[in-house]
Amino acid sequence: MSGAIWTSSFLLAAVLATGAGAVTCEDVSHLGQSYTVCAVDATTEDLSLHHADPSGNIVGSFDALAKLHPDRSLAFAMNAGMYHEDRSPVGLYQQDGMITSHIVTSAGPGNFGLLPNGVLCLTDTRAQVYETLAYLNTAPSCRDASQSGPMLVINSQLHPRFIPGGTSKHIRNGVGTSADGSAAVFAISNEPVNFHDFGTLFRDHLKTPNALYFDGSISRLYAPQMNRDDFGFQLGPMIAVFE
Repeated sequence: MSGAIWTSSFLLAAVLATGAGAVTCEDVSHLGQSYTVCAVDATTEDLSLHHADPSGNIVGSFDALAKLHPDRSLAFAMNAGMYHEDRSPVGLYQQDGMITSHIVTSAGPGNFGLLPNGVLCLTDTRAQVYETLAYLNTAPSCRDASQSGPMLVINSQLHPRFIPGGTSKHIRNGVGTSADGSAAVFAISNEPVNFHDFGTLFRDHLKTPNALYFDGSISRLYAPQMNRDDFGFQLGPMIAVFE
């Protein structure tokens, strides 16, 4: 399917019309660069964050993630936030209502500290990206939440620090959400891209009003419908859909 027809209306129709098993993954092209995009119906799918198993051991890989629920199939997974050397989350991390790492509002080194950064908030029926201060002001009731940064798109505007033609290019991944929170769309670049081009993928191509950067270089995707199972680095927080 060509990227030209992967519009906001197509995205919402794809995830909301398919019903059961509503995870839709496609390769798309934007500004001559290749991406894999997976859309999830947050109103019906079991979209959830995962970091540690019930015994407190860090899950760390898609294979270990799949084994958490042996009676259910892992339909989609992706790394979903930055982490320290011990793989503990950077910034806010909340899973099943329990906060294990607290929110960070100050600027700092690296991509996480390139303010504004943001938070992905999940409930049983919604997925919403918030800029961090907006998250604090709104105080949404999240079942799961992961803070990362920088924001890619904020109220349909690119992050103010992004530069067209930027020379820092990496494999990058992130998430955008529809205005009503009914759909979440995840993207990973299939070649090194800069922040500006990655941000415009969400703003101009996927039409998500808010989008959040997850990471670069270590970015990984599990999409069995595309026969894709990335491996390599041991991961920190991950996001998944179990059928």
